[in-house]
Amino acid sequence: MQTTTSNAKNAATLVLQGLPDDVTWEQLQYHLYVRQQIDLGLADSDAGRLLETPDVRERLTAAQAKHTA
Repeated sequence: MQTTTSNAKNAATLVLQGLPDDVTWEQLQYHLYVRQQIDLGLADSDAGRLLETPDVRERLTAAQAKHTA
């Protein structure tokens, strides 16, 4: 479930409300970034754009073999 523009403000507000009053800008940016990445991952999952672990291992092995040959 990707955050749309219309509810991105609501998501950011929820993140902000969950942080302590003395949060730094750096901490706030980090938490917003993490929230965004989670939303993007969920959208990929919903769209079927995920790979199973054995597939990733196979691709890595093939890439390593290509670069060591």
